[in-house]
Amino acid sequence: MGSLRTSPPPPRAVEMRTWALSSGAELRGLRASLHEALTGHALAEGEELDDIPERIVLVATELATNALLHGLPPTTVRLLRDDDLFILDVADHDLTTVPELADTRPLGAGGRGLQLARAFSLDVGWYATEGTKHIWASFPRREADEAGGTR
Repeated sequence: MGSLRTSPPPPRAVEMRTWALSSGAELRGLRASLHEALTGHALAEGEELDDIPERIVLVATELATNALLHGLPPTTVRLLRDDDLFILDVADHDLTTVPELADTRPLGAGGRGLQLARAFSLDVGWYATEGTKHIWASFPRREADEAGGTR
């Protein structure tokens, strides 16, 4: 699998929403709030997500879980929008580690969040600022926008 590309997300991306997480107990709220930000409505009991929002919510949960378990708090999740993309950006404050794909770990040993992100998104990368390490993933906007407009 190799390593992740080191680069920031597209520079024209505009922030739509931000969440600050300090524990795994906040992940359920993140999923619901992220779904609402993507589709414009709350997820009803038993309702299935459309493909792109479902992928974004799944990757957000995986990356946020990794950041909460292995990074330094707080974990920040941002949803960005570019011309034809949604970009998910998850940051923590541990600058001592580099994101690595866990392709050598046995199944069930954990650490597969980055592989899921690569499988479900168009592109994945990472970058560091003075105080934070970010992992981002991009997704097509078209289907998610249509889902929000048809309900």
